[in-house]
Amino acid sequence: MNILVTGGTGYIGSHTAIELIGAGHNVSLADNLINSNEEVVARIQQITGRKVPFHLIDLCDYPATDELFTHNHFDAVIHFAGLKAVGESIQKPLDYYQNNINSTLSLLRAMNDHRVNKLVFSSSATVYGNPGIPKYDEMLSVGQNISNPYGQTKYVIERIIRDYCTSNSSFEASLLRYFNPIGAHESGLIGEDPLGPPNNLMPFITQVASGRRKKLLIFGNDYPTPDGTCKRDYIHVTDLAHGHIAALNHLKPGVVTYNLGSGTPTSVLQLVTTFTTVTGKDIPYEFAPRRPGDLPEFYADPTKAYKELGWKTEKTLEDMCRDSWNWQSKNPNGYK
Repeated sequence: MNILVTGGTGYIGSHTAIELIGAGHNVSLADNLINSNEEVVARIQQITGRKVPFHLIDLCDYPATDELFTHNHFDAVIHFAGLKAVGESIQKPLDYYQNNINSTLSLLRAMNDHRVNKLVFSSSATVYGNPGIPKYDEMLSVGQNISNPYGQTKYVIERIIRDYCTSNSSFEASLLRYFNPIGAHESGLIGEDPLGPPNNLMPFITQVASGRRKKLLIFGNDYPTPDGTCKRDYIHVTDLAHGHIAALNHLKPGVVTYNLGSGTPTSVLQLVTTFTTVTGKDIPYEFAPRRPGDLPEFYADPTKAYKELGWKTEKTLEDMCRDSWNWQSKNPNGYK
């Protein structure tokens, strides 16, 4: 198939593009490069040995999006494009609502106008809000008690896709709610390269390990967990990419949702300890006050994805740490 990957030069989009190519698909990338680097395209081509078309485009611009579909044939779209930092979304809610929702509306309109009826959407576990239990399955209600605009945009987009599917009986959509992707491609050529201070734990750890930062701040050590730090469900980005391909391969008319995660929660201190054990790099840290909205523990119930897609995680926490450090040590300044 000819697959358009929006947000294709981003962290998850780039890894998914590589796995799509490895699975025999033709891949085109679209990105506005606000939070990524065009060097990623060259790295993907180096890894795959394939020419990968790249389209510099802001999906909020409908005429430009329509032109993209007019001059290219796509069988399906995997939609990653969007602003994604939870903390930033609280500081800049209007940017998040405008960008994430408008870009998706523009994309869906172009897909409708050009009769492209297959979509895999990169959603998030944040749509569950705070359900009061740590283990999340797809039967939980969504859209309630969401503490940040980022999660709200994911919920609204899910609703938009569902409403569009109701109007178009030919449309096939999969909504993938995942948890905490970390790791990098085993080559060390691509990985997570945040602009400015990292918003996620693993790139902060690797930047401390590489000397870019003096120490790790751990927000809260008094949670009701065995070591007092938050527990999260970490998933290797390559496993996550395979989950998108599995969802693509099982599309059918209507909308279906899947959790993509390991089903095993890991605490902040467990991740730090594992990283040190795997890499031999000590990570200085200190505890800081809790962040508003952080939950003590949540993790995926990935049973549905295994039963219906035949997908499950393959990479271990040790793999995630090893590959993250391989990327950071080979690219101490990211793609710069």
